[in-house]
Amino acid sequence: MPNNDLAQTIASAVIAAGDPAKALTMQRFFKTGPGQYGEGDQFLGLTAPIMRQLAKIYRDCPPEDACRLLASPWHEVRSCALLLLVNSYAAAGDDDARRERIYRLYLQHTARINNWDLVDISAPGIVGEHLLTRDRTPLSALAASAWLWDQRIAMIATLTFIRAGEFADTLRLVEQLLSHQHDLMHKAMGWMLREVGKRDRDTLSAFLRKHQHALPRTTLRYAIEHYPAAERQRFLQGRH
Repeated sequence: MPNNDLAQTIASAVIAAGDPAKALTMQRFFKTGPGQYGEGDQFLGLTAPIMRQLAKIYRDCPPEDACRLLASPWHEVRSCALLLLVNSYAAAGDDDARRERIYRLYLQHTARINNWDLVDISAPGIVGEHLLTRDRTPLSALAASAWLWDQRIAMIATLTFIRAGEFADTLRLVEQLLSHQHDLMHKAMGWMLREVGKRDRDTLSAFLRKHQHALPRTTLRYAIEHYPAAERQRFLQGRH
């Protein structure tokens, strides 16, 4: 059974570790102003090492209690919740039923996974890990969602596949999202393509030659970041 007291204890610990000065800086960095992608989000000012430390302290928190934390208006409380879910998923080991439950809970709460850092710390370790040995059709559904963060979850989850030497789903999703209008997706697509290129430059180059005129400029720049300067220029000038 979910434990309201445990969830409240964890939330209180996160709130107590806040730094108001850092919070102001983070609210600007994560674009929380009117009309921006993080509009209305509230920050406490915790650094990543402190977040990881808190997640380690409460690593035995049940997944259902972690999900209660996702209802918090505080960004770092939600971040802690996601770190706890990632840790729970990894700790589940060969317990397929527990892994499935955590995966389903995660997907049920994507409305609260509503900034790029929240996606990036959790999608590979839950969605990516879960689908690594399973049917990957759910990624297409996430990518087709009207919710920006569902789309980013789909894209960033493929980092797990890339690390396993599997690139097809990353390339397929980039093709699916070629016409996306948001810069945060352009960056995510470029980042994943760059990760492909770190492991297989020929595969990335062939993909870029095929799509270089359709790829968002930001995506292309991110993808070729580690190419030699002359080759970067050829791609940027459309001469490949």
